[in-house]
Amino acid sequence: MSSPDVELAAEQEHLDLARQELARMREAAEALDASRASDAVSGEVLSRVLARRIVSLRDDPRTTLFFGRIDTVASREHPAGETFHIGRRHVSDGAGEPVVVDWRAPISGAFYRASVADPMGVVRRRRFGVEHGRLTAFEDEQLAAGTGAGHSALLAAEIERPRTGPMRDIVSTIQPEQDEIVRSDVGTTICVQGAPGTGKTAVGLHRAAWLLYSFRERLDRAGVLVIGPNRAFLDHIGAVLPSLGEVRVGHATIESLVGHRARLRAEDSPAVATLKGDARLATVLRRAVWSSVRRATEPLVVPRGVRKWRVPAYEVQDVLDELVARDVRYEAARALLPQRLAHHVLLAMEASGDAPDDRVQDSVATSGAVRAYVASVWPALDAAAVLHRLWSDPVALATAAGDDLTAAEQAVLGWPRPPRSKGASRWSRADLVLLDELADLLSRTPSLGHVILDEAQDLSPMQLRAVGRRCSTGSATILGDLAQGTTPWATSSWSEAMAHLGKPAYELVELERGFRVPGRVLDFAARLLPHMSEGLTPPTSVRDNPGVLTLVRVDGSSVGEHLARLLTDRDGEPGSTGVIAADLELDRLGEALQEWGVPHGRLDVDHGDDADHPVQLVPATVAKGLEFDRVVVVEPAAIAAAEPDERTGLRRLYVILTRAVSELTVLHADPLPGPLR
Repeated sequence: MSSPDVELAAEQEHLDLARQELARMREAAEALDASRASDAVSGEVLSRVLARRIVSLRDDPRTTLFFGRIDTVASREHPAGETFHIGRRHVSDGAGEPVVVDWRAPISGAFYRASVADPMGVVRRRRFGVEHGRLTAFEDEQLAAGTGAGHSALLAAEIERPRTGPMRDIVSTIQPEQDEIVRSDVGTTICVQGAPGTGKTAVGLHRAAWLLYSFRERLDRAGVLVIGPNRAFLDHIGAVLPSLGEVRVGHATIESLVGHRARLRAEDSPAVATLKGDARLATVLRRAVWSSVRRATEPLVVPRGVRKWRVPAYEVQDVLDELVARDVRYEAARALLPQRLAHHVLLAMEASGDAPDDRVQDSVATSGAVRAYVASVWPALDAAAVLHRLWSDPVALATAAGDDLTAAEQAVLGWPRPPRSKGASRWSRADLVLLDELADLLSRTPSLGHVILDEAQDLSPMQLRAVGRRCSTGSATILGDLAQGTTPWATSSWSEAMAHLGKPAYELVELERGFRVPGRVLDFAARLLPHMSEGLTPPTSVRDNPGVLTLVRVDGSSVGEHLARLLTDRDGEPGSTGVIAADLELDRLGEALQEWGVPHGRLDVDHGDDADHPVQLVPATVAKGLEFDRVVVVEPAAIAAAEPDERTGLRRLYVILTRAVSELTVLHADPLPGPLR
C-alpha cells in the first residue's frame, strides 16, 4: 500500500495532467473559425457559441479542477472498478477519455449522496484539501467497508475558509439534502424554506447550473433567469455560475424586471405600497382593461362600390361577447375582431348571391369602415394610460374596483392632484409592477424556461405575479425563509405565495442544517424568533466552530471612534468584514472611518463586496443574502426602529445578525432590543 505522501503526489500529477488537457481543449476551441460557416447568420451564432465555450474552458489557477474522487465497485466490464475525479467542469484527454468528470454528470451524484447505509456502488470517497491551486491533503471514506468518516475536517475547513470578494460556489461541499434539490427534474417547481446559513441561495444557483447542463438545448432556447432582492446581492452572487462554466443565465431584481415599463419618479408610503401590492389589484386592473370594450349600439356599415353592406348591432355584439369569453389577451382579441366582422360582411354578400373569396374578406377587414368601427367598440389601450386614468378619475377607479376595494381604499390609491397626462405621471415602484400586470393583460409576457427567485418571502402578491409571468410555461426554484420577511407585505405562507406565483403544484423542501452561521451567533439571533411570529422553528448550526459573539456597550459620542479602533486592531486578518448599520447612519460611520484612516468600501455605492475592500459599510436594507467572515452590527435598536412596524424591524435585525460566518460583534450605545438583552 502506498504512503499518503506518495498518493498525494500521484493525485497532484493527475491535477497537472488535467490542467494540460484543459489548456489543449481551450486551444482547440480558439482555433475554430466561425467565419467558415455557411452563411452570416450561422456564423454569428457559431461565434457566440465558441465565445461561451472558450470562457467555460478558462482555468483558475487559484483553485483545482477537481475536489473529490470516487472509486466504484468491480464489475464484469471493469474488474478493478473505476475511478472518477469530480470537478467543476468536464475535462477529457485527446482520445476523449474523461480526466475530470463534471459535478453535474449522473455519476457524480454518488459523490454527494453515497453513505455507509447506501454506498451507491462507491467503494471509496476521497476529498481533497486545496491551497493556492495545489492539493495539500486528502481524506478517505471506505463506504463499502462500512467505515465512513462521519466528520470531515476538510469539508469543515472549506466551509469556514475566509472569504473576500463575491460569493463562491459550494460545489465541493454540497450536502445530500442540497443535492436532491439541485438535481430535481426541470419540470418540477421547488420551494426551498431555508434558515440562515443553510445554503439555499447557493443551492438555487447550482440548480441553475445543473439544469443547463442536463437540459441544455431546451433551456438555451427558453432561457434561465435569477431574480434577487437588490443589485448588491446580484453583484455578490455574480461569480458563482461563471465559476461553474455557465455564463448564459440572466440576473435581475424585481425593479429591473419591470423597470422598462416606465421611469421611477415617486415613493409610496408603506400603507399605499402594501395596498398596491395586494392581489385584489389584479382583479381591478383586469376589470379596467376589459370594461374598455363597449357595447355595439350601431350596425357596421361597409361601402363597397355602389353598395353598402350592413351587419346588425346584435350580430356585432355576439362577436364581441365571443372574443371576450375566449380568455385571450386584450390586444390579441382586438386583432381578431376585423376578420370576424369581415366574415359577417361576406355572409351578407353570399346571401345576396355574390361569391367573395379570401381576398375580399381581407380587403373588408382592412377597410377604413371596419377599422373605424373596431376603434369605436374595442379601443387600443396602453398600460400607462389605463393606470393614469384609474389613479386620476375616481369614477373610473370605482367602476373597476367593484366590490373588491372599499371607498377608503380607493381614496388612498387615487392621486389628490392628478397629472395632466400619462407622460407626466410620477410612478412608484408599486406602480411599475401594476404597469407590468396591465401590459400582460394587453399582450402576453414571454415565458422563460426556468426562473430562480431568491428572498421570495419579501415579495408582494402582485410582485409574485410579475415573476410568475416570466415562468408561466416553465418551472421555478423559489428560495426564502418566512422568518426573514422584511417588508410590510411579507408572506406568512408558502402555499399562498406559490398560488400568487401561479405555481400551486410545487414541492416544498426545508433546509434546517446551518453550515454558514456558527452556533453562538445563530443562538443569539434566534432570541428574536418568538417575538417575530409564532411557530417559527429555531435553526440549528452544524458547525464545529461555535464562532465568536461579542457585545460592546459604548458611550453614544464614541461609536464611530470605537468602530474605527476595532477595525484597526483587526487589520490584516484574513477574510471580509461587513459593518452593518441603519441606512441613515452610514455617512456618519464612513466619516469616522475616513478620519481614522481605515480603508473601506460602501456597498450601496461600490455595488459589490470588492476584494479590494475587505471592510465594507453595508446599509441594513441591502444586507439580505450577503455574508462576511466578520460582521459588526452598529446600534441594533436603530436598525429595528427604522422599519415601519415592530415585526418588520425585528425581522430585519434577525437577517442582519445572521450574516456572519465566524464572528459577530454588536456595537451599541442605545439599549439592545428587549429580546436580545
